[in-house]
Amino acid sequence: MAIKWDEITLENLTHLDRVFELYDQAFPIEVRESHSIFVNSIEYARNKKPNNFRFLVGFEGEQLVSFATGHYFAEANIGFIVYIVNDPFVRGKGLGAKTLLKLEELLNKDAVLAGNKQLKAIILETETQEMVHTKEEKEDCIKRNRFFERNNYKQYERIDYLQPPLHLGDINVPLNLFIKNQQRIEITEAEIRVAIRAIYKEKYYVVNQIDKNVLNKCLEKMGMNNETLFN
Repeated sequence: MAIKWDEITLENLTHLDRVFELYDQAFPIEVRESHSIFVNSIEYARNKKPNNFRFLVGFEGEQLVSFATGHYFAEANIGFIVYIVNDPFVRGKGLGAKTLLKLEELLNKDAVLAGNKQLKAIILETETQEMVHTKEEKEDCIKRNRFFERNNYKQYERIDYLQPPLHLGDINVPLNLFIKNQQRIEITEAEIRVAIRAIYKEKYYVVNQIDKNVLNKCLEKMGMNNETLFN
């Protein structure tokens, strides 16, 4: 399966509407971020160097078959993958792995541009089995986690990770935290705490514009009192 890659930037918004169609089909409205968050993220890429935001789209011929988004945070030298979405009608061709690998390549490029030899780690969130409501959702959850495990992501269990509420009035959500170490030495808990703080500060505070007090309470619940965003 030959994939042609492109990136959505402020100078290249051509495919944004097609991405939103695929995005809206892939996620129920309750867990979807608004389309404006994607736009905020694109603007973030221009204004927060050497931090960056990658908005990758994949095509088979003229058909948009996948997209993925991820941040690079220089403070912790980590990549943070937000979304990987494939066209549900394109299966069994290794599309997910190819999209993931390409996004990882771009995030590693950002680390080098920021003056590092390579990324320290790549982090992502996935839903827990306790969150699902149906047998089908549970099977999808298991498949998703196995997919990341096959691609060398390991679940980190020493911190009970929380995703802050994405919408006003929502509550924080316990999620699995998966980490792919990019170095020969093991990443430490202290480094992971720095990474989580960077995710909260840059993604959830700057891009999503979630109230800092809400974010601080989530960090405190995770036992990260010393990593609060603002005193």
